[in-house]
Order: sequence, then structure tokens, then C-alpha cells
Amino acid sequence: MAFTGNFMCTSFKKEILEAVHNFKNSGGDTFKIALYTNSASFDASTTAYTATNEVSGTGYSAGGNTLTRVDPTTSGTTAFTDFADTTWSSSTFTARGALIYNDSAAGNPAVVVLDFGSDKTSTNGDFTVVFPTADASNAIIRIA
Repeated sequence: MAFTGNFMCTSFKKEILEAVHNFKNSGGDTFKIALYTNSASFDASTTAYTATNEVSGTGYSAGGNTLTRVDPTTSGTTAFTDFADTTWSSSTFTARGALIYNDSAAGNPAVVVLDFGSDKTSTNGDFTVVFPTADASNAIIRIA
């Protein structure tokens, strides 16, 4: 098994301090989600998008889907942002996990590694990644 959990990439944490990523809805960067097979090897040390072991099949294009951002906000002492759910329609493929990356920044830097827990398959149907509630306890990207 190549995926071993969900991770906010360590390089992303550093890049936040370097102002590499802009999550604002107005004028922000383009973030994408790419899907991968169980042969992919990602963890917190992942630094950038790669096509190696990326899913291929009907309804999937290399590089994945462009994500719709949720404007960053705060609650208490936690800052967070999230994305709208994304769907690959009429698709046929199997994915074990995903990588969210910044398609606007040089080198397509990695943001978050997602482990689906097991292979997920779509057969001539919709493959949807459902993001958690955009709040201080659940959002996909939280800084506390």
C-alpha cells in the first residue's frame, strides 16, 4: 500500500510563509486535484505534482480537475479554507488517493495528500471527491 494517510505537505507549510500560495477567491491561484493508483507513493514529504502512477481511464484527464476554492476565513484561533466537491462524470477508472496542488505556482507545488483508505472505482458513472465541511474543525486545510 503506497498511501499511508492524509497529509498537509511539509513543503506547503514552508511555502505559506514564502507567500507561494494564494487561496483567495478573487485573484487567487488555481488549485487542482489529481487522482492516483495504489502504486503511487505519497506522504508528508511530497513536494509537487507528478504524472507518475496517475489514474488513466475514461473521463479522466492528466492533471486532474480544477478545484473551486472557498475563501479563507477564521473561527476562534483557527484559519481555514476548503474546496467545493469535484466530480469526474461518466468515468471509468480506479483511484487509491489524490494530490491537491497549486497549478499556478512554478513547479506545481503539492498542498495536501489524500488517502481514500482503499481503492475507489467508477464504472461509466460519476467519481466524486467530497470535501469535509468548511469549518475550523473539519476543513481540508486548517492552521490552528
